[in-house]
Amino acid sequence: MNKRTIAVDEKVPFGQLIPLSLQHTFAMFGASVLVPLVFNMDPSIVLLMNGIGTLLLILITRGKVPAYLGSSFAFLGPTQVILAKYPFAYALGGFFAVGVLGCFIAFIIRRYGIDWLDIVLPPAAMGAVVALIGLQLASATISGGAIGANIMGETATNANRIVFAVTLLTAVFGSVLFKKFWATIPILISIVVGYLTAIFFGLVDFSPLNDVQVFVMPHFQTPKFHIEPILTMLPVTLVIMSENISHQVVTSNIIGRDILNDPGLHSTILADNFSSALSALVGSVPTTTYGENIGVMAVTGVYSVQVIAGAAVFSIAMAFIGPLAALIQTIPGDVIGGVTFLLYGMIGASGLRLLVDEKVDFSKSSNLVLTSVILVAGLSGLSISFGNIELSGMVLASVVAVILSLIFHLCRKIGWLED
Repeated sequence: MNKRTIAVDEKVPFGQLIPLSLQHTFAMFGASVLVPLVFNMDPSIVLLMNGIGTLLLILITRGKVPAYLGSSFAFLGPTQVILAKYPFAYALGGFFAVGVLGCFIAFIIRRYGIDWLDIVLPPAAMGAVVALIGLQLASATISGGAIGANIMGETATNANRIVFAVTLLTAVFGSVLFKKFWATIPILISIVVGYLTAIFFGLVDFSPLNDVQVFVMPHFQTPKFHIEPILTMLPVTLVIMSENISHQVVTSNIIGRDILNDPGLHSTILADNFSSALSALVGSVPTTTYGENIGVMAVTGVYSVQVIAGAAVFSIAMAFIGPLAALIQTIPGDVIGGVTFLLYGMIGASGLRLLVDEKVDFSKSSNLVLTSVILVAGLSGLSISFGNIELSGMVLASVVAVILSLIFHLCRKIGWLED
């Protein structure tokens, strides 16, 4: 890559810090706010705790992991089950229980290390799982909704498609052709260009700016605890663990540092789950490291933790400054879709890069079968339910990866499989 990268521990001038941080803020906003909207919650409390959680992660990992914590989608299914019978406060109790369990698992990992990781997720499996982080979200970039475009449905117009294309092409060619500082903010520039194009075509809804209060106070609430909602929520632990591991692997791959060993996988899992538990105590949803922000780093080569911290500060500011959050809400899905089209693709490519860097030998049938089955399990639309837990997409693929990898490992141990 010809453009200069900005390292994890590198400081950037204040004038550059603002646009670089805003770039991450725009990347995370749509998906992070979608979760509270699904639950009819006040997004302000979520933006506040996302920002605080991200700062906590930076502190716990000693500034060595450039990761943004946004609202987790893994809890949507179990939460809907709980809300059919209990008030939302009991879902908060379940969030807290999962966070505490995750912290306990982090201490176990710290005690016993991560040597087991190559057994349960060898490179042939991990590369496929990482690729799925981006590839399974590909359809969301064009299918409509709060975090994607609407360029394929019956209601889509040529104007929608033009805005999407202008945004995407600006991001694509900006990532390749921009020079100097401009090369570090192609995502931000593409959002601005797409937004102005959307205004030209009359696609921007400015209604969120009507009657908005200058200063707002997030809505705090406390959790309540009952054994049934807690047991309903606990299986999500498997989902968030596989998600966290995959995100740390792809982040290590992008930034060129082994964060699984330094500061350690246990530190990121602890930070993620401590943030989720703390969020539950004040009435917010659980957090998770965000693929959108990983994609921004992959495109821009900006890995500075200072920039991530700046994005966290902006998130906290949006929790209290009404016009700021309202303005970002006016960005059309066609613009967000155009940006995420590239970001998700970059994450998928990072998974393929992992397979190449690890020199995975696909002449070995075990590697070929492992990667093939995982990819199809994640992309086929297959869904498997166990009680209130539904496994699909990357989550199902992660479970399949672990099970198949363990079976292959046992077969090698007893001499049934020779590579």
